[in-house]
Amino acid sequence: QVQLEESGGGTVQPGGSLRLSCAASGSIFSINAMGWYRQAPGKERELVAVISSGGSTKYADSVKGRFTISRDNAKNTVYLQMNSLKPEDTAVYYCSYSYSYYQSPLYWGQGTQVTVSS
Repeated sequence: QVQLEESGGGTVQPGGSLRLSCAASGSIFSINAMGWYRQAPGKERELVAVISSGGSTKYADSVKGRFTISRDNAKNTVYLQMNSLKPEDTAVYYCSYSYSYYQSPLYWGQGTQVTVSS
């Protein structure tokens, strides 16, 4: 079992920044992928960014150049640095875990609210 604990959500003005953190605990396989998805009310959950244990990354087109995903393998923690935030970034952000970079998430965090509003 893997547990994911998220933190860092909040409310910011357009153009502001937030940094999300997600710490994984439990039976962590050394080769894995962790990332972030987001979901707004009435919309489907969408991938934001994913990073493998080897450091390979992928981003949604809507966040490229603004968001940066990183991880600390020793701490089993993944981060999402969000800059130049826009109102359309408002959503609940969920941390994810899978065994493979190419696999759909097996575990989810509880979600953390990000609100971008003036």
